[in-house]
Amino acid sequence: MQTFTPEDLEDDILNDLMEEINELYEASEQTLIELELRPEDNELQRALFRSIHTIKGDLGLVNFSPMIPLLQHVEDLLDYLRKGQVAYTSTMSDLVLQTMDRVKAFVERVMAEGKAEYDEELHKHLVLAIGRIRPDNSAEHEQRLTEAVLLLNPSLDVITDSDNPQSVQIKPPALSSTGIPKDISSEKKQDILFFRDLMQTIERRSNFWGGRGDRIAKLAMYINDVAGNPVDEDQLAVASYVHDFGMAFMPLKVLHKGDALSDIEFNLMRSHVYKSARLLEHLDQWDMARKIVMQHHERTDGTGYPLGIKEDDICDGAKLLAIVDTYDAMTHPRAHNQDNVLSKKDAVIEINRSAKGQFSMKWVRHFNQGMTALLTKGH
Repeated sequence: MQTFTPEDLEDDILNDLMEEINELYEASEQTLIELELRPEDNELQRALFRSIHTIKGDLGLVNFSPMIPLLQHVEDLLDYLRKGQVAYTSTMSDLVLQTMDRVKAFVERVMAEGKAEYDEELHKHLVLAIGRIRPDNSAEHEQRLTEAVLLLNPSLDVITDSDNPQSVQIKPPALSSTGIPKDISSEKKQDILFFRDLMQTIERRSNFWGGRGDRIAKLAMYINDVAGNPVDEDQLAVASYVHDFGMAFMPLKVLHKGDALSDIEFNLMRSHVYKSARLLEHLDQWDMARKIVMQHHERTDGTGYPLGIKEDDICDGAKLLAIVDTYDAMTHPRAHNQDNVLSKKDAVIEINRSAKGQFSMKWVRHFNQGMTALLTKGH
């Protein structure tokens, strides 16, 4: 490992650099989502190229030299893309995101510690791997892209072609057929099935709720899998089924009200969080699920409810459930939006547009990665 120590820079310069990288990172995530749906859109391809080019230029201005060769080769690849010399694939998206992750982490370490370690040998291998992707060897592109992505993140699952052991592909997580985790104890499975049965009964309380519990549990488990399962899947499954139990005890005239709620009605609706969480309060093995339920309407900027806590104090499960819950509400009829149901693609785009301050950007990114895979497979 090598250590990079930058020349003396004013804090304002570093803060401006980090702010622009974050903005370009978010813009690139949005571009990649849309590219998955419109892979031949040249304006999107050019926008992605410009983002990487700008980040490389910004790092060059402050002499953050270790990251420049890697960014240059990614930029060269995107130059081929915008000129129509190579085709866009989902693995190219993985390469861009993993590269930007590495760059962000490098700059954040410099800002926090005044220096950053990096693996020069790994960077040389990355540059060689990306450099092998050329317009004249299109048959090798997917394998070369995968090799580069695995260098950036060796923990990814891979699959091999039995007829060609040298050929590797990243193994995408699959959307489960149920929201019940596999390989769990009999006791936990009985609990989760019990909560699922309760949810299916509760769904009959409203014409707008049918199938909601399974949809949310399955999608939450899938996005968690995409992220590497940082949230305990047993706790997440229970929270997914239980989080809106309290809604069933609201007056139907409030549940089915089509226009804006009064302050009294809105506060009544917000109380469902407490009602739902209390059902788990004496079940110690589901304590994290209870915490997820309590926090799933909090917002990263602190304007959510019931406690108004900010991002650092919100657990990962609640950050994930907040996104999945909102997505499901956008894509299925509700009393207040029967005429404004969004397509899956438009809902993903809308979540990205409204994400800042409401959702964890880290989890929005995992959501984006998962949804691009699902949408391109026709789920």
